[in-house]
Amino acid sequence: MGKRNERVRIASTGLAALIDRRHILRVLAGGAVSAGLGACSFPAPRPPVNGGRLRVATAASSTADTLDPAKQSVVTDYCRGNMFYNGLTRLDAASSPQLELAEAIETRDAREWTIKLRSGVRFHDGQPLTAADVVWSLRRHTDPATASKVKVFADRFADIRAVGTDTVRLALTGANADLPVILGIPQFQILRAHTRDFTTANGTGPFRCTEFQPGIRSIAARNEDYWQGPVRLGEVELFAIADDSARINALLSGDVDLINAINPRIVRQLTRAGFTVMESKTGGYTDLVMRLDRAPGRNRDFVAGMKALLDRNTMRNAIFRGYATIANDQPIPPTNPYFAADLPQRAFDPERARHHFARAGLLGATIPLVTSTAAEKSDDMGVLLQDAARRAGLLLDIRRVPPDGYWTNSWMKVPLGFGNVNARPTADIIFTQFFSSDAPWNESGWHDPRFDRLLLEARGSTDEGLRKQIYGEMQHRIHDRAGIGIPLFLSLLDAYSPRVKGLRPMPTGGLMGFDFAAHVWLDDAA
Repeated sequence: MGKRNERVRIASTGLAALIDRRHILRVLAGGAVSAGLGACSFPAPRPPVNGGRLRVATAASSTADTLDPAKQSVVTDYCRGNMFYNGLTRLDAASSPQLELAEAIETRDAREWTIKLRSGVRFHDGQPLTAADVVWSLRRHTDPATASKVKVFADRFADIRAVGTDTVRLALTGANADLPVILGIPQFQILRAHTRDFTTANGTGPFRCTEFQPGIRSIAARNEDYWQGPVRLGEVELFAIADDSARINALLSGDVDLINAINPRIVRQLTRAGFTVMESKTGGYTDLVMRLDRAPGRNRDFVAGMKALLDRNTMRNAIFRGYATIANDQPIPPTNPYFAADLPQRAFDPERARHHFARAGLLGATIPLVTSTAAEKSDDMGVLLQDAARRAGLLLDIRRVPPDGYWTNSWMKVPLGFGNVNARPTADIIFTQFFSSDAPWNESGWHDPRFDRLLLEARGSTDEGLRKQIYGEMQHRIHDRAGIGIPLFLSLLDAYSPRVKGLRPMPTGGLMGFDFAAHVWLDDAA
């Protein structure tokens, strides 16, 4: 294993292939210069296909809904993407990468990677999957015109080329043992080469798109030629009901079978009525966003004062009814091995907030605070903040805006508002997407050159102890300097009727990591 030219391959045959990033790093540090990801030889056995239409109502949708994987950013997009497309890898219940369209992924140095594609995979139009499709799909993220949500990762692709029809060589600008995880990000799902029409979907996924009306609904029909074998559901109708009460009533009346974003206050009501509520513990959060590039966020005392107004215990108990974990203005949850446990917990302290507001010259000022049901429970969190701010000598003027268009028109645009961030599988991914200076979703407009340097240092290191130390310092810097207040890590609650079977929690998000459609079935379907 210590020979320099020996190829090491982490693989399993007949079992789900699992790559442990920490094991890769130990292998690299030990002198071997390659790592690999093995294939799943056979899909898990499935019960008989039942058919039937599953009706699903999510909490948010808009005319910005898309079938372009590169632009996915909300729950409905992710759900559709998982129905219609596949990635080279996918993330399992431990947020570890499993092979999907890739049959094997190998590297000698975590910088030069070879990806062998699975045979027998066809797009919905009948064309076979080839290396050319993968090369085109990955390259398009580097084009600014694509407006890819993962361009920041694609910019690390130094070279992508096909080697024959079934192999891709991918060179990175620097070593990154997390590449198989990154390739499992939904935006990297694979398209047919030169696809530019996204009024429908032409993927390799378990469902075909039969209808797509942005902001209204989509209908997916089972792909009988799916490379893993047909899934159990016959159809999935997906649409949004933004109003919480209306969405609950649709479930209670039998108009829909599955809904997300359940208000914790009505969990008992639903369970008494015979419905199941599933809790998914995740590292996702609703965060207070203070733009640092405009007033009042330009003033550090204002930012510090607002963070001191986050009454985390009351938010957890009164708003989320215990379905949340106390956070500390750092985006890494306690379950993550890189969690900085040495960071002192920030306390709820209106008097300290008053001190900061006085230094900022804002005592008695009125500050607009934008909330929306699109950012989970931000309306309720805003009311608690408003009450706490009044005690601290500041008036928060809550401005509730509708969920339709919130992420396009308000998020990251208003001086003081809320975000809603889904769980990410690695520290590098969430730091890169949300906190680096060039992050596509740099919510507070925070720029910290040292943070950027630390991110690159951690990414290229194979020393686990050093990475933990670096990620710890990065969390301290976010806690102290970024314009983000993270009060809680949220459990996501989905509710469904007794006829829906096969759902289970996933740490990557609600609705079974947005991948419910490929796994559930209806027990009374024809």
